[in-house]
Amino acid sequence: MPFADELIGDHTAKALINAIEATAPASPLPSLRTAAGDLATRTLRERSDLLRDALLADLPGDYAVFTRTIRAAQHGSLPFNGWLIWPVTSAIATKAIADGSTEAFDDAMEMMAELTSRLTSEFAIRLLLDHDLDRALAIVRTWTGSPDEHVRRLASEGTRPFLPWAKRVPAILARPRETLPVVNALYRDEGEYVRRSVANHLNDLSRQQPDLVVETATAWLADPDENTPRLVRHSLRTLVKKGDPGALALMGFAPATVEVVGPALSSAEIPFGGELAFTATVVNTGTEPATLAIDYVVHHLKATGKQSGKTFKLTTATLAPGQKLELSRRHSFREITTRRYHPGAHAVELQVNGVRYGRSDFTLLAAR
Repeated sequence: MPFADELIGDHTAKALINAIEATAPASPLPSLRTAAGDLATRTLRERSDLLRDALLADLPGDYAVFTRTIRAAQHGSLPFNGWLIWPVTSAIATKAIADGSTEAFDDAMEMMAELTSRLTSEFAIRLLLDHDLDRALAIVRTWTGSPDEHVRRLASEGTRPFLPWAKRVPAILARPRETLPVVNALYRDEGEYVRRSVANHLNDLSRQQPDLVVETATAWLADPDENTPRLVRHSLRTLVKKGDPGALALMGFAPATVEVVGPALSSAEIPFGGELAFTATVVNTGTEPATLAIDYVVHHLKATGKQSGKTFKLTTATLAPGQKLELSRRHSFREITTRRYHPGAHAVELQVNGVRYGRSDFTLLAAR
């Protein structure tokens, strides 16, 4: 599987060149040809931006002329899908904003919906949302009734507050309730593809608006279908890991009277790239059955010399009064692309229904 940055490479540029050349043979496309050889050292978003700018440079003219060429390529005989769609849709949005007319804006939104099934328009639509949030959202809300699940997903995914790889839309962050009509219309969608986006959208909102998210999830559970409980669990995953009382209560994890022993470490020194092994015991010391969300928190040493905790799922269980649960886990410190480990002082502790117990320190050794 390629690294994220490699999703847009010279193969993407060549496919875009071939598709445009087939519909606009008089255009030599020098900027795109140069950009094709200048992608290697850039991040994924930078690669998309480079191809977007090259496409705009190679196809001068107004919005109507530009999109006429793109639509011809869209319906041409050569492949016009995959990761080339990101720079293409970004170029469309850029042209529409530069045009300044509502006609160009609305047509660009239409093209976002037309092209999204060929990869996704979720990144490019952020430019239009940022330019005129109210006008864009009015159109997005109509997409929630589209017969095309790709368009319905775009309505939710494109308006996520913290969409990965995408630019932030300050107005969405400042007005978090503005996207609720979209997710409220889609949480019972027939498609898992759409529902998963809705859950991720609500989880994004939980980073800044936990009370709003719990309020929304409570309303969904009051009018559910067979998929709603699972969707809500996924929507509240970050709040549950953070120990948010409202989210925990909604998921059935009420405050519990427990005794926690551990975590007991197999070793206080972990080799770089090795595993942290620990055991623990949880006992329900209350007089009623207790439903428990049991996680563990690893406090990683950062480059600044300070520690930062990250919560990992361990298990859920319902314990009768007096019942004991034995736990064990092996946590890997194998090198991965999404996290950099720093040798030195670390710690691990358990979290039961949002309450932390039993911090144990250990040392991650330096790589040999």
